[in-house]
Amino acid sequence: QVRLVESGGGLVETGGSLRLSCAASNWIFTLDRMGWYRQAPGKQRELVSILTSNGTTMYSDSVKGRFTISRGSAKNTVSLQMNSLGPEDTAVYYCHARRVSGPIGGPLSENDFWGQGTQVTVSS
Repeated sequence: QVRLVESGGGLVETGGSLRLSCAASNWIFTLDRMGWYRQAPGKQRELVSILTSNGTTMYSDSVKGRFTISRGSAKNTVSLQMNSLGPEDTAVYYCHARRVSGPIGGPLSENDFWGQGTQVTVSS
């Protein structure tokens, strides 16, 4: 199983910045995608940002222009630079990874993996 370990959450004031990092282990091949989701109290988990293996990035409208996802120097690592944070960004942030595997010419299977989550709290 792919194991994801997050780091970098914490408490910051409105307008501040934080950087989250996630490292995947137990998988030697490049993961199809890695990214971040978040879940605020009483709300459903929502997509924040995704980075695919070919370099495509995707952001939710709520973070576009403020957050930047990037690949780390080590394989299967990803970071999320979060700037201009506001109280609406307070949530538990989860690292996500998708693994696509299968035999050459055969059916592919997708497996999703999640980190334990890291708390981000933005004070007003």
